[in-house]
Amino acid sequence: MTRNIDEAFKEATEFIDIITKPVGSVSLEERQNIATETVENFRDYINKGFLEYRKSVTEAGEFAVTEWMGQGSILKDALDREYIDILGGFGLYSYGIRHPRIVEAVKAQLDRSPQYSQEMLDPLRAKLARIIAKLTPGDIQYGFFANSGTEAVEGAMKLAKFYTGKKGFISMLKGFHGKTLGSLSLMGKTDYRAPLLPLLEGMRHVPFGDLEAVEHELKYAAAVGDDIAAVVAEPIQGEAGAIVPPDEFWPGLREVCDKYEVLLIADEVQTGFGRTGKIFGVDHWDVAPDIMCFGKALGGGVVPMSGFFSTPKFWEVMEPNPFMHTTTTGGNPLACASALAAITVMHEENLPAQAAQKGEYVKARLAELSERHPGILKEVTGKGLLIGMHFMDDEIGYHVASGLFARGVITAGTLTNARCIRFEPALNIPMELLDEALNRMEDVFKSLPVS
Repeated sequence: MTRNIDEAFKEATEFIDIITKPVGSVSLEERQNIATETVENFRDYINKGFLEYRKSVTEAGEFAVTEWMGQGSILKDALDREYIDILGGFGLYSYGIRHPRIVEAVKAQLDRSPQYSQEMLDPLRAKLARIIAKLTPGDIQYGFFANSGTEAVEGAMKLAKFYTGKKGFISMLKGFHGKTLGSLSLMGKTDYRAPLLPLLEGMRHVPFGDLEAVEHELKYAAAVGDDIAAVVAEPIQGEAGAIVPPDEFWPGLREVCDKYEVLLIADEVQTGFGRTGKIFGVDHWDVAPDIMCFGKALGGGVVPMSGFFSTPKFWEVMEPNPFMHTTTTGGNPLACASALAAITVMHEENLPAQAAQKGEYVKARLAELSERHPGILKEVTGKGLLIGMHFMDDEIGYHVASGLFARGVITAGTLTNARCIRFEPALNIPMELLDEALNRMEDVFKSLPVS
């Protein structure tokens, strides 16, 4: 690519002119050009590898499916093709796409101030922290806001090391905590770790849900002087396929962490704010962690937002020098306005209860589908609207995902990783759209040779 500053400014201006046009006034020809050019731009300037994994390219025919607009649980591409969204941005869209109440709050704050000065005290960040302190279990009170889930996990690790003076962590096999180096060190999947080893020292991994294995590792670490700062786990494993641990696991983690004087970190990035049928995943077992990590739904699906929160006891180490952990854009006014509005929506629409009820309904419908069409679904896992559909193999899973896409339903699943596909729609998805998505899923099941 040859440097061309004039051309860069010209193209930026032309694209801004398009996206600032009133909705519906962009011509079909312009949108077709955008769809074509987007594939070229991904290939030449983002990562051509993505194109091999996106059903929006491989299954879409002449024009790739190029995301253009969305509302609620419906996405439209640049050519006005409509899709029911049961992927929900992997938990990002818990409130639906562009919830009017959340968008209104962000627009109002945009007219006031989009970022903060870094010197004045910002009221939105302070108010949001106060509200989260009131929402969280136990003595959780103080927190720090960032932009992405992995930043929240990094901050939680840093706090645990800072407070304890220890370097080690115990995390779970198949766990997912993000892809920055610290979070990646916790991850329990070799695909992402192996090419980047060595990562942080002192990491130990145990099977998720195996309390005895956790205690053994803590006992062995103490015996040889490998001090452990914290145990880190998702309340329900998301990336692994909506895996729910035994009921004794989280209460047992609390007890064993207290026994060995290590901190307990709950990664609620995917499970938090109603997704599993409770406000937080740990609420299913009435457990109060020492540190909690938030992300995805925290920002209301409008502005990226994350955070980690802890109790006053552990947060004290951050007070002598509050600049030990900072960020320029985390907890900005737009993100805080979005999060505050999202919390009101969660309460007013009783989204945790909606997730619980709809989740039971979906699991019952999937059980019926499995009975009518054997040899496709192996099992269904999860709580609330964090549901894992586990297929007999990757090939079947991919055919289901691509078949749904061809029928106007957005899920995940690639040729190399489709044995489990998450069913993770907005918590306020209308029942008629849920039914329509499930009906189209049965249509896909009927089309498979195994059924």
